[in-house]
Amino acid sequence: MLKKIAILLLVFPMLIANARANEEIPTIDISQFNGKVVYLDFWASWCVPCRKSFPWMNKIRQQYSDDQLVIIAVNLDKKRELADSFLKEYPATFDIYYDPKSLLAKKYQIKGMPSSIIFNKNGKPVFAHTGFFLDKIEQYEAEINKLISASK
Repeated sequence: MLKKIAILLLVFPMLIANARANEEIPTIDISQFNGKVVYLDFWASWCVPCRKSFPWMNKIRQQYSDDQLVIIAVNLDKKRELADSFLKEYPATFDIYYDPKSLLAKKYQIKGMPSSIIFNKNGKPVFAHTGFFLDKIEQYEAEINKLISASK
């Protein structure tokens, strides 16, 4: 009996840890990117403007060094396969997080797809956009450049 209890005590924490590892609970601590501008993007596989924003985010990501700009895209699809399929067609050169329960989206009060929040080097949200518009690319880039050029 003691042997069975000892085995359960050893195995149970591993089962709990594995269950947690399979959950897709996104946590993004913007403060970990202190000193960098962060472009936080929320997207979904069904989002038509996202098909235009992904190539642009790849392009803008290449224009700045890793210590200047971080781009994080948070997928809100309920099924991971949908996001994976989208990413095969529109690959990302930046970090992708999955938020199937929309926990981060609720935290940041996201109202449409795609939505982006641009944080300054101190982790403060400075600019926010709902939608992605090709005729506003200059504006998006000017905002990012302004924050990168600003001293901390």
